[in-house]
Amino acid sequence: MSSDKPTLDGLRIERRSPSGRGRPAWVVPGLMAVVIMGAGFLWWLNRPKAAVVQTAVVRAQSSQAASARTLLNASGYVTARRAATVSSKVTGKVMEVLVEEGKKVEEGQVLARLDASNIEAGLRLAQAQLEASRTFLEETKPNVAFAQRELKRFSDLAATKIVSDSDLRKAEMEARALEARLVRQTSEIAIREREVEQWKQQLDDMIIRAPFAGVVTAKNAQPGEMISTMSAGGFTRTGICTIVDMSSLEIEVDVNESFINRIQPKQPVEATLDAYTDVRFPGKVIAIIPTADRQKATVKVRVGFDQLDGRILPDMGVKVAFRAAESAAAAPAGGSVIVPKAAIQNSGDRDLVWVVRESRVERRAVTVAQTSGDESTIAAGLSGGEKVVVSPPPGLADGTRISEKNP
Repeated sequence: MSSDKPTLDGLRIERRSPSGRGRPAWVVPGLMAVVIMGAGFLWWLNRPKAAVVQTAVVRAQSSQAASARTLLNASGYVTARRAATVSSKVTGKVMEVLVEEGKKVEEGQVLARLDASNIEAGLRLAQAQLEASRTFLEETKPNVAFAQRELKRFSDLAATKIVSDSDLRKAEMEARALEARLVRQTSEIAIREREVEQWKQQLDDMIIRAPFAGVVTAKNAQPGEMISTMSAGGFTRTGICTIVDMSSLEIEVDVNESFINRIQPKQPVEATLDAYTDVRFPGKVIAIIPTADRQKATVKVRVGFDQLDGRILPDMGVKVAFRAAESAAAAPAGGSVIVPKAAIQNSGDRDLVWVVRESRVERRAVTVAQTSGDESTIAAGLSGGEKVVVSPPPGLADGTRISEKNP
């Protein structure tokens, strides 16, 4: 048995550890930390960014404005109290027209000229006749003076019986005849002067001037056409142009006679042009015309603008809301607030706004009472001092983080 031991020892396999040092203990935790940091960096890069929005503070409406309510709505048209189709006093041929549509004119400004050649010829003839009458008068004056001296001389001689009574009577008759001629020629000069004035007036009538300051809205005649105070078929015109005084614009409204008791003079109104539905023009009732239209069963009401605007044009359609001021006690509790019109979104049959709370937004339904210009009056859903998002960008949701920017 002892002889076999070396042999078995020689067959034993020795297991030795591999050469070099073993793996450090911090390698695995380090790799895990790197993975976590990388994941965090990727999340930071791909994290939801705050939406940049513009905000506005909800403004409480004054009690006086909140107390106004609409009593009656009606429709009408913008009219001009001062408008005229300018024509000529006489029939004549148009030589030139000096205005175009849209041009502003001043009172007395020349609008057109008619053919005045015949008038000018008549004026020259009347002036020549006037000069001839003045010449005849100057010729008669010395003859009258001579006849008067002769009459005095014959009267003195007749007293001494040197001349006969017939010679004296003849001298008297000649003096009186020349004096009468002098009076007649003086009257003729006055007549000639009136004739010259008449021809000058006719010449002035050939020049058509603006009766008042305004804007030309229509050009009705062209050079070469005939113009007359009366129409003669399609051969003559009755007007040169139409002028409207834009400072006299107002509104004429037909109010159903059943509701005329709601209208009072100087009552505040709010007008909306059909062409500019988002703009309100304040005004007041000028007058209620004291007569009714039997066929339409309406009463005409005149409404004036508090301030005219260049967008208001004659014959524009307009909607008028007749207002009444209620007492502050009758105003709704809590009052109403005003927000920018761009802050309101429509979702189906609801109006919504996005309210800002601690840099996040929440959607809220509101009740819009009215819209005037760029602002809307909110009757319920908001309080004064809150912030809302103006022109909300797409993709907003409840809880979305936002970043405010200056307007």
